[in-house]
Amino acid sequence: MEIAIVVILLGTGLVNGLPVVGVAGAGWLRRLYGVPIADPDLLVLMRHRAVLLGLLGAALVAAVFVPALRVPAMIAGLVSMLAFVGLARGAAGRKVRTTALVDVGLSGVLAVALVLQLLAPSPLG
Repeated sequence: MEIAIVVILLGTGLVNGLPVVGVAGAGWLRRLYGVPIADPDLLVLMRHRAVLLGLLGAALVAAVFVPALRVPAMIAGLVSMLAFVGLARGAAGRKVRTTALVDVGLSGVLAVALVLQLLAPSPLG
């Protein structure tokens, strides 16, 4: 059970953290999302989104090493990914649809990891 939880946390953490490269600017964001970001205000918002996804990814990876972080990090990951899936419903862009599909799959495995974590015996007895 522990190995499955660790692998899922690492995988979902890395995938969620990938967009952090968008902090570097509009070119990276265009590569990530397939749309030009010409508006300066939108660029700030998208770069901020990249920071938040980087933090979420870091929290999921940190939870591998700090078991007390696991449940909160998993819940945060599920809320983030499922919110994106809900917001992306009906989106026309291929990259947004692909990201939503990836988030559906990752949410499924992260939910499994959460259940496994909740069922795991407590180290305190």
